[in-house]
Amino acid sequence: MTATVTAEQIEALFTRESGEYLFARWGRPIVPVVFGVDDKTLSIVKGAVEAVVELAGHSMAETDPELGVNLMFFFFRDWEELLAVPDLDRLVPDLRDLIPRLQEVGANQYRFFRFDEADAIKAAFVFMRMDEELSQIPAETLALSQVVQTIVLWSDMAFHHASALAQVPGGDRIILRPDIAAVIRASYDPVMPAVAHDNSHALRLAARILPN
Repeated sequence: MTATVTAEQIEALFTRESGEYLFARWGRPIVPVVFGVDDKTLSIVKGAVEAVVELAGHSMAETDPELGVNLMFFFFRDWEELLAVPDLDRLVPDLRDLIPRLQEVGANQYRFFRFDEADAIKAAFVFMRMDEELSQIPAETLALSQVVQTIVLWSDMAFHHASALAQVPGGDRIILRPDIAAVIRASYDPVMPAVAHDNSHALRLAARILPN
């Protein structure tokens, strides 16, 4: 059954702390790569990417003609490890200035997006410092959460008070919340724009989520 989500709820998902409404989705097929994990975790992350991309009705590819790969996941123990990754500072501007700020606040995750000439997403970088907190989260849950947060450009406040995931009643399985899944599907409707700056976009999304 299709989840019903109001325009106001959708608007909150894409309204930044500054008050700006900003939405963007991927403008090209997704080509993922994962660093710093074993083969089992690698398959879990790539499986999560495939599942969310299929949900969105988007596509994946073997290679990106401009970047080679365009969705990069990094798992590590210390932020300074990133400084040893060849050419990463060319892909993530100001990386050397960013790392001390992340260390200062004790951050254990960070996501960075790059955009094409039309402002659609062309690349995303997911950084996960595997501290004690993240290490206790099942790999399936961690992977799904991160992929969901990179399939569109959500507000910086979107999931501060409620996770994009939910626990199945009466069980221990974690799934994507039906309302968030519905927003993702509607966001990739071919008639919808890849980028939006006006909150009327939320009304159009809501109209595509209403059950027939």
